[in-house]
Amino acid sequence: MNTLKPNRRDLLKTGAALASALWLPGSHAQPAWPSKPLRLVVPFAPGGSSEIVARAVASEMAKTIGQNVFVENKPGAAGNIAMQEVANSTDDHTLILGHIGTLAVNPYIFARLPYDADKDFVPITLVSKVPSLYVVHPDLPVKNLREFIAYAKTKPGQLNYGSAGNGSAGHLAFEYLKMVSETFMVHVPYRGTGPMLTDLMGGRLQAASVGAPALLAFIKAGKLRCIATGTAQRLPQLPDVPTVAEQGFKGFEMTQWYGLMAPSKWPRAHIARLEDEAIKASRSPQVQEKLAQETALAVGSTGAEFDAFIKTEQTRWKAVIARAQIKPDGV
Repeated sequence: MNTLKPNRRDLLKTGAALASALWLPGSHAQPAWPSKPLRLVVPFAPGGSSEIVARAVASEMAKTIGQNVFVENKPGAAGNIAMQEVANSTDDHTLILGHIGTLAVNPYIFARLPYDADKDFVPITLVSKVPSLYVVHPDLPVKNLREFIAYAKTKPGQLNYGSAGNGSAGHLAFEYLKMVSETFMVHVPYRGTGPMLTDLMGGRLQAASVGAPALLAFIKAGKLRCIATGTAQRLPQLPDVPTVAEQGFKGFEMTQWYGLMAPSKWPRAHIARLEDEAIKASRSPQVQEKLAQETALAVGSTGAEFDAFIKTEQTRWKAVIARAQIKPDGV
C-alpha cells in the first residue's frame, strides 16, 4: 500500500488550482441565477392591458430562464407604490413592468417621486405597444367620434369619462382628444382599469380610452361601443371602426406601451441574462400570437433601444402634460 503523503508544495499547487477553478467565470461554483422564482410586479389593478402583456411574457420567459416567473399586481398612487418597492428591493429577483405612465408621465406631474425613473431602473426590453381605443356606453346616442364630439359640445361638463387614474395612459389619451377637439368633459380617476370598466359598463360613466386588449371582448359582446381607434391605421380586429385621424384630426395617434425594467443595482450579468431571455420571449411566436389576439403588438427591443424610446416619450408627454395641466390626485 502506498503510504506516501503529499508534500507541502503539492498541497499548495492543489489549493491554488482549486481556488482558480472556483473563480472561473461561468464555472459550476458560480451561484446560479435566477436561484428562485422571478417576481414581475405590475403597478396596476388586475383586469387591464398591463396584466395581459405581463402574463404573456412571463409565461414564455419561464420556459427558458430556469425558474417560474410570477406576476403580482400592486396598484396605488399611479404606479408609484410599486415602482418604489421594486427600486428598493435587494433580492435581485424582483422586476417591474414599466409603462408610459410610470416612466414618461409621473416624472412631470408629481413634484416629488419616491423613485427616479432614469436612475433607479435599467430598461430591459420594450415588450409591447398597445393601441388605445375610444369607447362609450352603448346607450349614449352616438355611433362614431364625430357624433360624440358634437354631442359633448351640446353638454359641456355634463359627460364623464373614466381612467385608471390621474396621469394614466387613458387619462392622457382622453385629454389629448379633448385638446384637439376643444371639448369639455369631466375626468373621473379610478384605481385601475378593471373598476373603471365596471362603472362604464354600468352606465355610471359615459366614455373612456383604454388599451385594446382589455376592451375587445366587451366591444364584441355589445357592452361597449368603440367610436374610434388611436392608431394610425384601422385595426384588423375592428375594420369598421375609423381612426381618430380619419374623423377629422389629422396626425392624431395614441398608443400605450409596456416594457420590463430591473433595479439598476442588479449585477450586470443578471441584467444581461434577463435582457436575452426577455427579448427572446417577446419575439417568440407564442407571445406574438397571444398579443395579436388581444390587438397588441409584440416588440422585443434591446435594452438600449428601449432606453432611447423612453427618452423620446418623456420629451413628448412632458409637453402634453404642461399644456393640459395634468395634476396627480390631491393636488
